[in-house]
Order: sequence, then structure tokens, then C-alpha cells
Amino acid sequence: MSGIEGKVVAITGASSGIGAATAAYLAERGARLVLGARREDRLKEVVDGILARGGTAAGVVMDVTRRDGLTLLTDTALDRFGRLDVLVSNAGTMAVSPFDELRQDDWDAMVATHITGLLNGVGAALPVFRRQGSGHFVNVASTAAYVVKTPQGVYAATKTAVKVLTEGLRQESGPDLRVTLVSPGLTDTEGVGKGASPETAEAMTRLRDEIGAPPSAVAAAIGFAIGQPDGVDISEVVVRPTAQA
Repeated sequence: MSGIEGKVVAITGASSGIGAATAAYLAERGARLVLGARREDRLKEVVDGILARGGTAAGVVMDVTRRDGLTLLTDTALDRFGRLDVLVSNAGTMAVSPFDELRQDDWDAMVATHITGLLNGVGAALPVFRRQGSGHFVNVASTAAYVVKTPQGVYAATKTAVKVLTEGLRQESGPDLRVTLVSPGLTDTEGVGKGASPETAEAMTRLRDEIGAPPSAVAAAIGFAIGQPDGVDISEVVVRPTAQA
């Protein structure tokens, strides 16, 4: 199935930021959406907005760090639409801090969300894609996977893992599946600096407000990859503000 129209797309981290922007972008182009997030109220707002504009979407309250959350997401797609064409693994946390602060719970959260969450998505969707003989993984990393800047060491490590896992999955996917890595730079979303140490959060949000790219730009990149003809895989896309070093 080429293009976006009619495709069944599941998106994690869909209640705000890049996930919500991607949902809106794809819905406008005729995709049928299954949107997953932890925050039920925010998720409902996104789903209701899509439905009000004539789109097709269902919401699933779930947590990517739990295997059953991704299973629920994929099962909902199958139950509602009979198939799953694309899984966009977008859920993330940017609770960055200097190593000396020893915020190990935040480290654990980034590992669980970015690495375990990604693998949970593979575990849930890959068997579906294999049965169908088609499917597309779109994994959202970061420019931190290419350039490490203090105090983002742990965040950068987890996003580098996303990059490596995505390439490994692409190599094993065979001729019937597609695998895409999308790496945004600084993006104007509420997640920038959220949960970070106060000094770090202030610096990150200030920079975001100065140069952050709109999440719609990342959504368009994801849509570009999804819309390619069968047999064509956009393997990697980096989207950053022109002012980002």
C-alpha cells in the first residue's frame, strides 16, 4: 500500500508534541490512527480533535515500558481496522541532568522508555508485520545520537541505542518490511527540559524558545517516509533547526 491514505498507523507518545503533530498530519491525509499515551485526558483531546475534523482515530491509554501496553496498542489496531501498517515509536523523556546529581531514577526512566519501550514495540508489531507480509517501523531518535552535549550523556546514550537498534532491525527486516529512523533536533515541545534539573531545564527551555523547530516539521518528515511507494525505504532522516549547531 503506497501513500498515507487508508494506512493504519499506531503512534506512541501521541498526547502532545511530535506525537500529536504526527497524528494530526497523518489524519489530514487519510490515515486511520491508533494513538497511545499515558495521559488519558490529553490523549482524549488529541483524538477528539481529529474526529472533529473528520479524521479516524482511537485512543489507547498505555505505557511503552510495559509489554502489555504495546500489545494493547497493536491489538486495538487489529480489532478496529483489521491490520497495522505502521508503528511510530515516539514516546520519550528528556529528564537530563549532570552525572554528579546521580538522578538514577531519571536514568532508569530514559532507558526504560527509549530502549525497552522501543523493543516492546518490536515485540508487539513484528509478528503482525510478518503475518501480513508488510509493515513499517518508524523510530524517533534525536540529534543527540550524533553529537553528545553536556549534560545529556544518558539521554544521548539511549538515543544512540535507538539508532543502533533501528539499523539492526532494518538489516534483518527483509524485502517486505520498512524501517525508518527519524532524528529531530531541538523541537518546540513541552517535553524539552521537562523533569530535568532546574538549571538544566531553564537553559534548555530558553534555547527551545529561541530556536526550536515546530513539531509539524518532524511530523512532515515522518509522513514523507510513510508515504513512499512500496519497496522504497527512507532509512534515516535528520530534522533540525538551521540555528542548531
